[in-house]
Amino acid sequence: MEKYVIEGGSQLKGEVIISGSKNAALPIIIASLLTDNEVVLYNVPFLKDIQTTISIIEYLGKKVYWVDHSCIKIISNREPYKEKGYVIAPYELIKKMRASFLVSGALLANYNKVKAALPGGCAIGARPVDIHIKAFEQLGVDHYVDGGYEVFIKNKARVKKNVVRFRYPSVGATENIMLFASKIPQEITIVNSATEPEIVDLAEFLKKLGVKIEGAGTNIIRIVGCKKFLSSKIEHKVIPDRIETGTYIIAAGITKGELLLKQTVPQHLSYVIKKLRSSGLKIETEEDKIYIRWVKMLKPQNITTRPYPYFPTDLQAQFMALMSITKGVSKIKETVFENRFLHVSELNRMGANIVVDGNTAIVTGVEKLKGAEVMVSDLRAGAALVLAGLAAEGISKISHIYHLDRGYENLADKLTSLGAKIKRIQED
Repeated sequence: MEKYVIEGGSQLKGEVIISGSKNAALPIIIASLLTDNEVVLYNVPFLKDIQTTISIIEYLGKKVYWVDHSCIKIISNREPYKEKGYVIAPYELIKKMRASFLVSGALLANYNKVKAALPGGCAIGARPVDIHIKAFEQLGVDHYVDGGYEVFIKNKARVKKNVVRFRYPSVGATENIMLFASKIPQEITIVNSATEPEIVDLAEFLKKLGVKIEGAGTNIIRIVGCKKFLSSKIEHKVIPDRIETGTYIIAAGITKGELLLKQTVPQHLSYVIKKLRSSGLKIETEEDKIYIRWVKMLKPQNITTRPYPYFPTDLQAQFMALMSITKGVSKIKETVFENRFLHVSELNRMGANIVVDGNTAIVTGVEKLKGAEVMVSDLRAGAALVLAGLAAEGISKISHIYHLDRGYENLADKLTSLGAKIKRIQED
Protein backbone atom coordinates (compact mmCIF):
# COMPACT_ATOMS: atom_id res chain seq x y z
CA MET A 1 0.00 0.00 0.00
CA GLU A 2 1.20 3.50 -0.83
CA LYS A 3 0.99 6.89 0.83
CA TYR A 4 1.56 10.54 0.04
CA VAL A 5 4.25 12.48 1.87
CA ILE A 6 3.66 16.22 1.60
CA GLU A 7 5.83 19.06 2.79
CA GLY A 8 3.46 21.96 3.15
CA GLY A 9 3.94 25.67 2.69
CA SER A 10 4.46 26.01 -1.06
CA GLN A 11 2.28 28.36 -3.09
CA LEU A 12 0.82 26.62 -6.11
CA LYS A 13 1.48 28.49 -9.34
CA GLY A 14 1.09 27.52 -12.97
CA GLU A 15 -1.32 25.88 -15.42
CA VAL A 16 -3.43 22.74 -15.09
CA ILE A 17 -5.10 20.78 -17.88
CA ILE A 18 -8.36 19.44 -16.45
CA SER A 19 -9.04 15.78 -17.20
CA GLY A 20 -12.24 14.30 -18.55
CA SER A 21 -15.09 13.80 -16.13
CA LYS A 22 -15.05 10.49 -14.30
CA ASN A 23 -18.74 10.79 -13.45
CA ALA A 24 -19.63 11.44 -17.08
CA ALA A 25 -17.33 8.81 -18.57
CA LEU A 26 -18.58 5.94 -16.39
CA PRO A 27 -22.24 5.90 -17.55
CA ILE A 28 -21.21 6.53 -21.15
CA ILE A 29 -18.83 3.56 -21.11
CA ILE A 30 -21.65 1.45 -19.65
CA ALA A 31 -24.00 2.81 -22.33
CA SER A 32 -21.77 1.16 -24.94
CA LEU A 33 -23.40 -2.10 -23.83
CA LEU A 34 -26.56 -0.93 -25.60
CA THR A 35 -25.07 -1.18 -29.10
CA ASP A 36 -23.00 -3.54 -31.23
CA ASN A 37 -21.53 -0.54 -33.04
CA GLU A 38 -17.96 0.55 -32.48
CA VAL A 39 -17.73 3.32 -29.88
CA VAL A 40 -14.79 5.71 -29.65
CA LEU A 41 -14.60 7.94 -26.58
CA TYR A 42 -12.23 10.88 -26.20
CA ASN A 43 -11.13 12.75 -23.07
CA VAL A 44 -11.48 9.64 -20.90
CA PRO A 45 -9.50 9.98 -17.65
CA PHE A 46 -7.09 7.16 -16.81
CA LEU A 47 -8.46 6.26 -13.38
CA LYS A 48 -9.08 3.20 -11.23
CA ASP A 49 -12.86 3.58 -11.57
CA ILE A 50 -12.54 3.73 -15.35
CA GLN A 51 -10.46 0.54 -15.33
CA THR A 52 -13.07 -1.14 -13.14
CA THR A 53 -15.86 -0.14 -15.51
CA ILE A 54 -13.88 -1.43 -18.48
CA SER A 55 -13.47 -4.77 -16.66
CA ILE A 56 -17.25 -4.91 -16.17
CA ILE A 57 -18.19 -4.30 -19.79
CA GLU A 58 -15.49 -6.69 -20.99
CA TYR A 59 -16.99 -9.37 -18.75
CA LEU A 60 -20.33 -8.57 -20.36
CA GLY A 61 -19.03 -9.07 -23.90
CA LYS A 62 -17.10 -5.96 -24.99
CA LYS A 63 -13.47 -5.52 -25.91
CA VAL A 64 -11.80 -2.23 -25.00
CA TYR A 65 -8.59 -0.77 -26.40
CA TRP A 66 -6.75 2.30 -25.16
CA VAL A 67 -5.90 4.21 -28.34
CA ASP A 68 -3.88 6.71 -26.33
CA HIS A 69 -3.82 8.00 -22.74
CA SER A 70 -7.32 9.57 -23.03
CA CYS A 71 -9.06 7.72 -25.87
CA ILE A 72 -10.67 4.29 -25.81
CA LYS A 73 -12.22 2.17 -28.55
CA ILE A 74 -15.01 -0.24 -27.60
CA ILE A 75 -16.12 -3.09 -29.86
CA SER A 76 -18.44 -6.04 -29.42
CA ASN A 77 -16.60 -9.28 -28.76
CA ARG A 78 -19.30 -11.79 -27.81
CA GLU A 79 -22.68 -12.15 -26.14
CA PRO A 80 -22.59 -11.89 -22.33
CA TYR A 81 -22.60 -15.11 -20.36
CA LYS A 82 -25.96 -16.30 -19.10
CA GLU A 83 -26.93 -18.54 -16.23
CA LYS A 84 -30.41 -20.09 -16.36
CA GLY A 85 -31.45 -17.40 -18.77
CA TYR A 86 -30.13 -14.50 -16.67
CA VAL A 87 -27.39 -12.10 -17.68
CA ILE A 88 -25.35 -11.61 -14.50
CA ALA A 89 -23.33 -8.63 -13.36
CA PRO A 90 -21.18 -10.36 -10.71
CA TYR A 91 -20.42 -9.24 -7.18
CA GLU A 92 -16.64 -9.35 -7.67
CA LEU A 93 -16.90 -6.48 -10.15
CA ILE A 94 -19.99 -4.54 -9.06
CA LYS A 95 -18.89 -4.30 -5.41
CA LYS A 96 -15.99 -2.00 -6.26
CA MET A 97 -17.96 1.17 -6.99
CA ARG A 98 -21.40 2.70 -6.93
CA ALA A 99 -21.73 3.60 -10.60
CA SER A 100 -21.44 -0.05 -11.63
CA PHE A 101 -25.13 -0.57 -10.78
CA LEU A 102 -25.89 1.32 -14.00
CA VAL A 103 -25.28 -1.92 -15.89
CA SER A 104 -28.75 -3.01 -14.74
CA GLY A 105 -30.43 -0.37 -16.93
CA ALA A 106 -28.21 -1.03 -19.93
CA LEU A 107 -28.66 -4.80 -19.67
CA LEU A 108 -32.43 -4.56 -19.16
CA ALA A 109 -32.63 -2.58 -22.38
CA ASN A 110 -31.20 -5.60 -24.22
CA TYR A 111 -32.28 -8.63 -22.20
CA ASN A 112 -35.39 -9.83 -20.37
CA LYS A 113 -33.67 -11.25 -17.28
CA VAL A 114 -30.85 -9.58 -15.37
CA LYS A 115 -29.14 -10.21 -12.03
CA ALA A 116 -27.02 -7.34 -10.70
CA ALA A 117 -25.07 -7.46 -7.45
CA LEU A 118 -25.64 -4.67 -4.96
CA PRO A 119 -22.96 -2.01 -5.53
CA GLY A 120 -20.11 -0.74 -3.37
CA GLY A 121 -18.05 2.46 -3.39
CA CYS A 122 -16.90 5.03 -0.85
CA ALA A 123 -18.02 4.74 2.77
CA ILE A 124 -20.07 7.94 2.78
CA GLY A 125 -23.53 6.63 3.56
CA ALA A 126 -26.16 4.05 2.72
CA ARG A 127 -26.97 5.35 -0.78
CA PRO A 128 -29.86 2.89 -1.30
CA VAL A 129 -30.86 1.77 -4.79
CA ASP A 130 -34.57 1.83 -4.03
CA ILE A 131 -35.06 4.89 -6.27
CA HIS A 132 -33.67 2.88 -9.20
CA ILE A 133 -35.79 -0.17 -8.40
CA LYS A 134 -39.08 1.71 -8.01
CA ALA A 135 -38.45 3.43 -11.31
CA PHE A 136 -37.83 0.11 -13.06
CA GLU A 137 -41.05 -1.23 -11.56
CA GLN A 138 -42.98 1.72 -12.98
CA LEU A 139 -41.68 0.68 -16.39
CA GLY A 140 -42.96 -2.89 -16.16
CA VAL A 141 -39.97 -4.61 -14.54
CA ASP A 142 -40.56 -7.23 -11.85
CA HIS A 143 -37.99 -7.30 -9.07
CA TYR A 144 -36.83 -9.34 -6.10
CA VAL A 145 -33.64 -9.90 -4.10
CA ASP A 146 -31.83 -13.23 -4.16
CA GLY A 147 -28.54 -13.90 -2.37
CA GLY A 148 -27.28 -10.33 -2.49
CA TYR A 149 -28.34 -9.83 -6.10
CA GLU A 150 -31.05 -7.58 -7.44
CA VAL A 151 -33.05 -9.73 -9.86
CA PHE A 152 -34.95 -7.95 -12.65
CA ILE A 153 -37.41 -9.50 -15.09
CA LYS A 154 -38.99 -7.45 -17.86
CA ASN A 155 -42.75 -7.75 -17.98
CA LYS A 156 -43.56 -9.15 -21.40
CA ALA A 157 -46.95 -7.45 -21.42
CA ARG A 158 -45.51 -3.95 -22.02
CA VAL A 159 -44.49 -0.87 -20.10
CA LYS A 160 -47.01 -0.22 -17.30
CA LYS A 161 -46.67 3.55 -17.34
CA ASN A 162 -44.93 6.15 -19.43
CA VAL A 163 -44.06 8.43 -16.51
CA VAL A 164 -41.35 7.77 -13.92
CA ARG A 165 -41.40 9.97 -10.82
CA PHE A 166 -38.39 10.15 -8.51
CA ARG A 167 -38.79 11.08 -4.85
CA TYR A 168 -35.28 12.56 -5.06
CA PRO A 169 -33.32 13.76 -8.12
CA SER A 170 -30.83 10.89 -8.04
CA VAL A 171 -28.10 11.12 -10.67
CA GLY A 172 -27.57 7.35 -10.81
CA ALA A 173 -31.28 6.55 -11.02
CA THR A 174 -31.78 9.14 -13.75
CA GLU A 175 -28.93 7.62 -15.75
CA ASN A 176 -30.19 4.08 -15.20
CA ILE A 177 -33.66 4.90 -16.49
CA MET A 178 -32.22 6.83 -19.44
CA LEU A 179 -30.25 3.72 -20.39
CA PHE A 180 -33.25 1.42 -19.98
CA ALA A 181 -35.65 3.74 -21.83
CA SER A 182 -33.26 4.07 -24.77
CA LYS A 183 -34.78 0.94 -26.34
CA ILE A 184 -38.42 1.51 -25.40
CA PRO A 185 -40.09 2.80 -28.60
CA GLN A 186 -42.57 5.11 -26.87
CA GLU A 187 -42.20 8.33 -24.96
CA ILE A 188 -40.99 7.93 -21.37
CA THR A 189 -41.06 10.98 -19.11
CA ILE A 190 -38.77 11.23 -16.07
CA VAL A 191 -40.11 13.67 -13.48
CA ASN A 192 -37.79 15.16 -10.83
CA SER A 193 -34.78 13.99 -12.79
CA ALA A 194 -31.25 15.02 -11.90
CA THR A 195 -29.94 18.05 -13.79
CA GLU A 196 -26.16 17.59 -13.51
CA PRO A 197 -23.92 18.21 -16.55
CA GLU A 198 -23.09 14.50 -16.55
CA ILE A 199 -26.77 13.76 -17.32
CA VAL A 200 -26.58 16.10 -20.31
CA ASP A 201 -23.42 14.39 -21.55
CA LEU A 202 -25.03 10.95 -21.36
CA ALA A 203 -28.04 12.31 -23.26
CA GLU A 204 -25.75 13.65 -25.99
CA PHE A 205 -24.16 10.22 -26.34
CA LEU A 206 -27.53 8.44 -26.51
CA LYS A 207 -28.73 10.87 -29.18
CA LYS A 208 -25.84 9.70 -31.34
CA LEU A 209 -27.30 6.19 -31.14
CA GLY A 210 -30.63 7.46 -32.44
CA VAL A 211 -32.47 7.99 -29.14
CA LYS A 212 -34.71 11.07 -29.00
CA ILE A 213 -34.19 13.02 -25.76
CA GLU A 214 -35.56 16.36 -24.68
CA GLY A 215 -35.08 18.19 -21.39
CA ALA A 216 -31.72 16.79 -20.28
CA GLY A 217 -30.37 19.29 -17.76
CA THR A 218 -33.87 20.10 -16.48
CA ASN A 219 -36.13 18.36 -13.96
CA ILE A 220 -38.23 16.74 -16.69
CA ILE A 221 -36.64 14.52 -19.33
CA ARG A 222 -38.58 13.00 -22.23
CA ILE A 223 -37.12 10.00 -24.04
CA VAL A 224 -38.29 8.09 -27.09
CA GLY A 225 -36.16 5.01 -27.54
CA CYS A 226 -35.71 2.89 -30.63
CA LYS A 227 -35.68 -0.84 -31.24
CA LYS A 228 -32.70 -0.55 -33.55
CA PHE A 229 -29.95 2.04 -33.20
CA LEU A 230 -28.19 3.89 -35.98
CA SER A 231 -25.58 1.66 -37.63
CA SER A 232 -22.64 4.06 -37.81
CA LYS A 233 -19.58 4.25 -35.56
CA ILE A 234 -20.20 6.48 -32.54
CA GLU A 235 -17.61 9.05 -31.49
CA HIS A 236 -18.00 11.19 -28.40
CA LYS A 237 -15.86 13.53 -26.31
CA VAL A 238 -16.43 13.38 -22.56
CA ILE A 239 -16.95 16.70 -20.76
CA PRO A 240 -14.27 18.06 -18.39
CA ASP A 241 -14.35 17.04 -14.72
CA ARG A 242 -16.04 19.79 -12.72
CA ILE A 243 -15.06 18.23 -9.38
CA GLU A 244 -11.38 18.11 -10.32
CA THR A 245 -11.77 21.70 -11.49
CA GLY A 246 -13.30 22.75 -8.16
CA THR A 247 -10.58 20.94 -6.24
CA TYR A 248 -7.84 22.89 -8.05
CA ILE A 249 -9.68 26.18 -7.55
CA ILE A 250 -9.71 25.47 -3.82
CA ALA A 251 -6.07 24.37 -4.00
CA ALA A 252 -5.15 27.82 -5.28
CA GLY A 253 -7.01 29.40 -2.39
CA ILE A 254 -5.68 27.18 0.38
CA THR A 255 -2.04 27.65 -0.73
CA LYS A 256 -2.42 31.40 -1.47
CA GLY A 257 -1.44 30.58 -5.01
CA GLU A 258 -2.24 31.50 -8.60
CA LEU A 259 -3.51 28.96 -11.14
CA LEU A 260 -4.86 28.87 -14.67
CA LEU A 261 -7.15 25.91 -15.33
CA LYS A 262 -7.55 24.92 -18.97
CA GLN A 263 -9.98 22.71 -20.89
CA THR A 264 -12.76 23.07 -18.36
CA VAL A 265 -16.32 24.47 -18.31
CA PRO A 266 -16.70 27.35 -15.82
CA GLN A 267 -20.52 27.38 -15.95
CA HIS A 268 -20.59 23.85 -14.52
CA LEU A 269 -19.30 25.40 -11.28
CA SER A 270 -21.15 28.73 -11.23
CA TYR A 271 -22.43 28.32 -7.69
CA VAL A 272 -19.07 27.20 -6.31
CA ILE A 273 -17.25 30.03 -8.05
CA LYS A 274 -19.77 32.53 -6.64
CA LYS A 275 -19.13 31.25 -3.09
CA LEU A 276 -15.36 31.36 -3.48
CA ARG A 277 -15.50 34.85 -4.92
CA SER A 278 -17.56 35.87 -1.90
CA SER A 279 -14.79 34.55 0.32
CA GLY A 280 -12.34 36.93 -1.37
CA LEU A 281 -10.67 34.67 -3.92
CA LYS A 282 -10.10 36.36 -7.28
CA ILE A 283 -11.59 34.21 -10.04
CA GLU A 284 -11.90 35.11 -13.72
CA THR A 285 -13.47 32.87 -16.36
CA GLU A 286 -13.36 32.46 -20.12
CA GLU A 287 -15.11 29.92 -22.34
CA ASP A 288 -12.91 27.00 -21.29
CA LYS A 289 -10.53 28.55 -18.77
CA ILE A 290 -10.56 29.63 -15.13
CA TYR A 291 -7.95 31.94 -13.62
CA ILE A 292 -7.65 31.93 -9.81
CA ARG A 293 -5.50 34.18 -7.64
CA TRP A 294 -5.31 34.62 -3.88
CA VAL A 295 -5.10 38.35 -3.15
CA LYS A 296 -6.15 38.77 0.50
CA MET A 297 -7.18 36.89 3.62
CA LEU A 298 -10.37 34.99 2.92
CA LYS A 299 -13.68 35.37 4.72
CA PRO A 300 -15.71 32.42 6.08
CA GLN A 301 -18.68 31.18 4.07
CA ASN A 302 -21.63 28.98 4.97
CA ILE A 303 -22.66 26.30 2.50
CA THR A 304 -25.32 23.61 2.20
CA THR A 305 -24.71 20.73 -0.18
CA ARG A 306 -27.58 20.14 -2.58
CA PRO A 307 -28.10 18.67 -6.04
CA TYR A 308 -26.91 20.63 -9.08
CA PRO A 309 -26.76 23.56 -9.73
CA TYR A 310 -26.04 24.22 -6.04
CA PHE A 311 -22.96 23.35 -3.99
CA PRO A 312 -21.95 19.75 -4.78
CA THR A 313 -21.41 17.22 -2.01
CA ASP A 314 -18.26 16.12 -3.88
CA LEU A 315 -16.57 19.44 -3.03
CA GLN A 316 -17.76 19.72 0.57
CA ALA A 317 -14.66 18.15 2.14
CA GLN A 318 -12.25 20.26 0.08
CA PHE A 319 -14.18 23.43 0.95
CA MET A 320 -14.04 22.46 4.62
CA ALA A 321 -10.24 22.20 4.42
CA LEU A 322 -10.14 25.74 3.04
CA MET A 323 -12.48 27.09 5.72
CA SER A 324 -10.39 25.41 8.42
CA ILE A 325 -7.68 28.08 7.92
CA THR A 326 -10.07 30.95 7.17
CA LYS A 327 -10.44 33.33 10.12
CA GLY A 328 -13.94 33.26 11.59
CA VAL A 329 -16.70 30.66 11.81
CA SER A 330 -18.29 28.88 8.87
CA LYS A 331 -21.07 26.30 8.83
CA ILE A 332 -21.12 23.43 6.37
CA LYS A 333 -24.37 21.49 6.12
CA GLU A 334 -24.37 18.12 4.36
CA THR A 335 -27.80 17.12 3.02
CA VAL A 336 -26.88 14.58 0.33
CA PHE A 337 -25.03 11.81 2.21
CA GLU A 338 -25.48 11.10 5.90
CA ASN A 339 -21.96 9.86 6.58
CA ARG A 340 -19.77 12.33 4.76
CA PHE A 341 -17.92 13.94 7.66
CA LEU A 342 -15.34 11.19 8.19
CA HIS A 343 -12.60 13.64 7.20
CA VAL A 344 -13.41 15.92 10.16
CA SER A 345 -11.43 13.89 12.69
CA GLU A 346 -8.44 13.74 10.34
CA LEU A 347 -8.49 17.49 9.70
CA ASN A 348 -8.69 18.02 13.47
CA ARG A 349 -5.58 15.84 13.82
CA MET A 350 -3.84 18.46 11.71
CA GLY A 351 -4.91 21.23 14.06
CA ALA A 352 -8.28 22.21 12.59
CA ASN A 353 -11.12 23.23 14.92
CA ILE A 354 -14.22 21.52 13.58
CA VAL A 355 -17.24 20.36 15.58
CA VAL A 356 -19.99 18.24 14.06
CA ASP A 357 -23.59 18.81 15.14
CA GLY A 358 -25.88 16.40 13.30
CA ASN A 359 -25.49 17.07 9.60
CA THR A 360 -23.69 20.38 10.16
CA ALA A 361 -19.98 20.97 10.66
CA ILE A 362 -19.07 24.15 12.53
CA VAL A 363 -15.62 25.26 11.41
CA THR A 364 -13.65 27.80 13.42
CA GLY A 365 -10.69 28.89 11.36
CA VAL A 366 -7.21 28.48 12.83
CA GLU A 367 -4.06 30.39 11.92
CA LYS A 368 -2.38 27.34 10.43
CA LEU A 369 -2.58 23.59 10.17
CA LYS A 370 0.30 21.32 11.16
CA GLY A 371 1.53 18.24 9.37
CA ALA A 372 0.34 14.91 10.75
CA GLU A 373 -0.22 11.28 9.80
CA VAL A 374 -3.77 10.93 8.52
CA MET A 375 -5.85 8.33 6.69
CA VAL A 376 -8.14 8.69 3.68
CA SER A 377 -11.69 7.38 4.21
CA ASP A 378 -13.13 8.15 0.78
CA LEU A 379 -12.25 9.83 -2.50
CA ARG A 380 -13.21 13.43 -1.73
CA ALA A 381 -12.06 13.24 1.89
CA GLY A 382 -8.69 12.25 0.48
CA ALA A 383 -8.63 15.35 -1.70
CA ALA A 384 -9.37 17.47 1.37
CA LEU A 385 -6.48 15.93 3.28
CA VAL A 386 -4.08 16.53 0.38
CA LEU A 387 -5.16 20.18 0.24
CA ALA A 388 -4.73 20.47 4.00
CA GLY A 389 -1.26 18.93 3.71
CA LEU A 390 -0.28 21.44 1.05
CA ALA A 391 -1.20 24.30 3.37
CA ALA A 392 0.10 22.80 6.62
CA GLU A 393 3.33 23.57 8.37
CA GLY A 394 5.68 20.59 8.27
CA ILE A 395 5.29 17.07 6.90
CA SER A 396 1.99 15.25 6.37
CA LYS A 397 1.78 11.54 5.64
CA ILE A 398 -1.48 10.45 4.02
CA SER A 399 -2.29 6.74 3.83
CA HIS A 400 -4.97 4.75 1.96
CA ILE A 401 -4.47 6.94 -1.10
CA TYR A 402 -5.91 4.26 -3.40
CA HIS A 403 -9.20 6.10 -2.86
CA LEU A 404 -7.70 9.10 -4.66
CA ASP A 405 -6.66 6.94 -7.60
CA ARG A 406 -10.36 6.37 -8.25
CA GLY A 407 -11.06 10.00 -9.12
CA TYR A 408 -7.96 12.18 -9.68
CA GLU A 409 -5.78 11.59 -12.70
CA ASN A 410 -2.04 12.07 -12.12
CA LEU A 411 -2.71 14.02 -8.93
CA ALA A 412 0.83 14.03 -7.55
CA ASP A 413 2.37 14.84 -10.94
CA LYS A 414 -0.02 17.73 -11.56
CA LEU A 415 0.58 19.16 -8.10
CA THR A 416 4.34 18.77 -8.44
CA SER A 417 4.25 20.70 -11.72
CA LEU A 418 2.61 23.55 -9.79
CA GLY A 419 5.33 23.66 -7.16
CA ALA A 420 3.93 21.32 -4.54
CA LYS A 421 6.33 19.12 -2.56
CA ILE A 422 4.51 15.80 -2.72
CA LYS A 423 5.86 12.30 -3.11
CA ARG A 424 4.14 8.96 -3.51
CA ILE A 425 5.98 6.28 -1.56
CA GLN A 426 5.46 2.66 -0.58
CA GLU A 427 4.24 2.28 2.98
CA ASP A 428 6.44 0.40 5.44
